Amino acid sequence: MLPYQRRFLDLALSRRVLRFGEFMLKSGRVSPYFFNAGLFDSGAALASLGECYADSLAANGLAFDMLFGPAYKGIPLATTLAITLAARGRDVPVAFNRKEAKAHGEGGLLIGAPIAGRVLIVDDVITAGTAIRESLEIIRAAGGIACGVAIALDRQERGQVGALSAAQEVAKDFGLPVIAIAGLADLLALADERPELTAHKSELVAYRARYGSSA
Repeated sequence: MLPYQRRFLDLALSRRVLRFGEFMLKSGRVSPYFFNAGLFDSGAALASLGECYADSLAANGLAFDMLFGPAYKGIPLATTLAITLAARGRDVPVAFNRKEAKAHGEGGLLIGAPIAGRVLIVDDVITAGTAIRESLEIIRAAGGIACGVAIALDRQERGQVGALSAAQEVAKDFGLPVIAIAGLADLLALADERPELTAHKSELVAYRARYGSSA
């Protein structure tokens, strides 16, 4: 496990973004863990999260010209990543969308910088991939080229059909790299080291055996 992945999981656990128990998902599956990025809800937490995103992108070497945050959770995530990159000496444009077009003021669906060049989509997780597909349409219509997707956590579990996860389906269907800060495999590795997580490992392993994706 890389240092930024460990920092990310520590942050998610300390902020209770990552919790254990029994959680009913939209898919109807009962999961032994739940990830709620909305609980990265302070300046310090978002600053730390931005560092993890930036380190993940640096480790993967993906080239991009600007950031796009899908409404709503992607908005603060893309923003904190942009701030982190600026602090590291790289000032990149950032844009995001509204759920509904605004008819007054500046109007339209988009807020922020004009979309152009290679656009990196920044979000928390990919579940059904709906937000990513909508983002791709927005970026394409605005004249940009989507170059990849950065997410916080990859649950690494199959969709409702087939052996691929939602992240793998996005990568396959659109030819886009999906870069996650960490995944379920990293959480399992951490559970080997942390006594407070050991009690949850058997449930995590059983869930992965039942619903895990092909990679």
